[in-house]
Amino acid sequence: MSLFDTRVPAVVLRTDRNPFHHGTLGAVRSLGRAGVEVHVVADCAQSPVGVSRYVTRLHTPPPPGASPADIAAVLRRVATRVARPAVLIPMDDACAVAVGRMRAELAPSYLLPDLAGALPGRVADKAELAGVCASLGIPHPETLVPDGPQEAARAAWRLGLPVVAKWSRPWLVPPGGGLRSTVLVRSAGEARELYRRAEEAGSRLLLQAFLPPGPDRDWFFHGYADRFGAVRAGGPGRKTRARPRGAGLTAVGRWTPNPRVQALAERLCAELGYRGVLDLDFRRCGTTGDYHLLDFNPRPGAQFRLFTDTAGLDVVRALHLDLTHRPLPDGAPRPGRAFVVENYAPLSALRRAPDGRELAWHAPDDRAPGRALWPLWGRHVTARLLDRLRHRAARQGTAGPARPRVVRQAAAPDHAARPGPAEDDRAGSH
Repeated sequence: MSLFDTRVPAVVLRTDRNPFHHGTLGAVRSLGRAGVEVHVVADCAQSPVGVSRYVTRLHTPPPPGASPADIAAVLRRVATRVARPAVLIPMDDACAVAVGRMRAELAPSYLLPDLAGALPGRVADKAELAGVCASLGIPHPETLVPDGPQEAARAAWRLGLPVVAKWSRPWLVPPGGGLRSTVLVRSAGEARELYRRAEEAGSRLLLQAFLPPGPDRDWFFHGYADRFGAVRAGGPGRKTRARPRGAGLTAVGRWTPNPRVQALAERLCAELGYRGVLDLDFRRCGTTGDYHLLDFNPRPGAQFRLFTDTAGLDVVRALHLDLTHRPLPDGAPRPGRAFVVENYAPLSALRRAPDGRELAWHAPDDRAPGRALWPLWGRHVTARLLDRLRHRAARQGTAGPARPRVVRQAAAPDHAARPGPAEDDRAGSH
């Protein structure tokens, strides 16, 4: 008899247009292998995800920047086609926040964690998270939220240059406008000019003390807080390779026991009354040794399949089992297990992995996404290179002000990354 109630389908939801979001494929495979019918509400036209054998049906997603009401309207149409209650799995922050706000309206058609509707938006908002950490005594980089361009300049001096500048709700940053969700600014003038684009960005600018990267400093935690508040599945992991090098999203991660990170995650869930899947990003301060919380993503992280225990449990499976009132199996952790994203770290994908490894795209039981990856990735990289060359040619001879440097220091841009040939369009968090 299956552990899972296979009568209950799953709906995987994503509005960002990143065709190489491997976390979506991870969710599809995780539940599909368990015999669960998986519907995908995402743009998979040029994505390896769409050819997975475990996709039951693809549905047209809401457009990027859709309002919570618009997302709910799409989900109602999907619910009509699915024709029975389903477990809903948002895969980016915009969707997680929208589902939280529209929970009462969606609940008749979807099974959802018992979570206060405003909480996903509160923890996903970078400025709100700073306040949460201050109130709970969780280490967090010193953060200032200026209320004008001159104050932004003064805040940069006060924090000590360089500083990290973030838009508090990065999922609202419009694509194609030259804005990044996170940048490293090196002068007060840069901070002042960036503040003047707040209306365009759609949310507040915050300035944050810069914690330098270094060996053994970037950590993440994935988990599932069940209906009783216990943190199940998942665990702490260490980013061993990032894209771009030394920063950015996790190209190679390793399951690494860390009692301090585990304790911080469990305390956060308990203090906030959080229920559901969570993905946290930490950076260890090289001076104090404290683990600073940089991001709280109220949804699965892209590398969640790293934390698959000896019973086959991961955070997405835990969600489905818990919401269908099935017991979660007691598996043992698998420390040392690795997760590799082949298009970001191809050589790492070829190396031996004595403690076990999962690849983001290639799988012996689902070969089509791995085969589709490389031609799609090649076309994508070529198009981005040509686009950059065109922009560079157009700017030749025109001297402009220095632009802030994109910085991606701890959090993977799992929620809205659109990877280019040398870096992602959007920075992860600091």
